[in-house]
Amino acid sequence: MLWVKTFHLVFMVSWFAGIFYLPRIFVNLAMTENDGAFNQLNTMAQKLYRFITPFMVLTVVFGAWLTTYNWPYFKTAGWFHGKVFLVVLLVIYHFICGHFQKQFADGRCEKSHVFFRWFNEFPVLILVGIMILVVVKPF
Repeated sequence: MLWVKTFHLVFMVSWFAGIFYLPRIFVNLAMTENDGAFNQLNTMAQKLYRFITPFMVLTVVFGAWLTTYNWPYFKTAGWFHGKVFLVVLLVIYHFICGHFQKQFADGRCEKSHVFFRWFNEFPVLILVGIMILVVVKPF
């Protein structure tokens, strides 16, 4: 079980690192007027999104695997249900990032850099919520 937990945490940290950085690239993409810089940032965004998507999948797979060790407990633990809800929101956020990345690649994203600065804060809130639920287990 400790190996499964270790891999769950490694992939989660890797996924979050990418999901924190990708919207920062979007901020710069939305701000740049230089075609060369835009193309370079767009390539970075495409590669990063492709790179972190397996981390998302592996985080969920190893997390689900962890629940099999004590399913009777997890199915009744309120904090766990809250965590799963937040993870679902983060997965949706991940795919929304993919949507924005495709819009930038197609040259049709009209969101401002200010929008992406705010958009970038969402995974921080999710991470704080998940950490509180997992560590404190308030319910």
